[in-house]
Amino acid sequence: MPAPVYTLPMVFSKRLREGVRRGEITCSVRIWTRPHVKVGGRYRLDDGEIEVDSIQPIGLADITPQLARESGFLGVIDLLKIAKHGKGENIYVIRFHFVAPEDQNYHRDRQ
Repeated sequence: MPAPVYTLPMVFSKRLREGVRRGEITCSVRIWTRPHVKVGGRYRLDDGEIEVDSIQPIGLADITPQLARESGFLGVIDLLKIAKHGKGENIYVIRFHFVAPEDQNYHRDRQ
């Protein structure tokens, strides 16, 4: 069974999108009130989709310089400027992979 596709996009700052599409960025740190994505779900990103592999709650001390770089940021402070969404206080690491348009099953049943 194909992964469910959600109509809402997973939002990334413009400077991160190309790294996500190339597979260089495969995780994101988000500060939310609750998770806004589901494991196995697919979310629009430009011409493709992000498929969520895992969601892990973490603490502030778990945001290391290595995790920040893995998420596409220069360092922890750079990441924290972008990671908070709304009034959230819970920190999550979202691991994902990019699904290119040619890998999607949009036209599978059209023939």
